[in-house]
Amino acid sequence: MTTPPPAAAPAPAVVPGKTLGIVGLILAFIGPVALLGLILSIVAKVQSKNAGVKNTPATAGIIVSIIVIVGTILIYVLVFGSLLAACNGLEPGVYDTGNGGTLTCG
Repeated sequence: MTTPPPAAAPAPAVVPGKTLGIVGLILAFIGPVALLGLILSIVAKVQSKNAGVKNTPATAGIIVSIIVIVGTILIYVLVFGSLLAACNGLEPGVYDTGNGGTLTCG
């Protein structure tokens, strides 16, 4: 009597939203599209939560996206704030910055 061949290993379970979570995490690191990364990561997290599984890449994507978005906003505020401060007290017009650039106020 021969023994039957061993059964094939079961296919790994598919985690809903895992691929989307990875894409969201990658996009989270890119400043201009961090908002898209946040949205994709949230969608992936909801899909995984509804299936009752954890999705670590989606969670990381949410956290990284928020940090990058806040950092980007702070940089814009600092840059534009310094430009506005440079024009404070000046009449409207174009000024030479002394390093080859110009500053336009008004």
